[in-house]
Amino acid sequence: MNKAKSYVAEKVAEMRKPEASIKDFDINSVTREGVEYEAKIAVTNPYSHSIPICEINFDLKSDGSEIARGKIPDPGSLTGNDTTMLQVPVKVPHNILISLVKDIYRDWDIDYELNVQLIIDLPVFGDITIPVTQKGEIKLPSFRDFF
Repeated sequence: MNKAKSYVAEKVAEMRKPEASIKDFDINSVTREGVEYEAKIAVTNPYSHSIPICEINFDLKSDGSEIARGKIPDPGSLTGNDTTMLQVPVKVPHNILISLVKDIYRDWDIDYELNVQLIIDLPVFGDITIPVTQKGEIKLPSFRDFF
């Protein structure tokens, strides 16, 4: 019985899994309510059949504080033997940006950490989570962007 468990555990560990990476994170639009950023995530599906994505969870942090959090239920599926580009909108109200004045004042950008969790449904194995994290800087819009 132990040999069978070891064999199954070894095969699961060797199993190919979808891989994800954040390709871009930038301003999508500026409104009176806030700034909408967009994360572009490339997910590679190594299987010949499509895999459903159950949900996408994300949070955006700056200076150790959470400035945005969200969930996208049932965003579609990953195409078989291909790379699927997912677009994740992240809305940040202006009043949150005001709380980051010290960071913004230094260099007119926001140092950020974006954490995204893709929850996909693999047949036989069930739901698995693919975590993706990126740190960087977001340049803030100037007055020209509003007009």
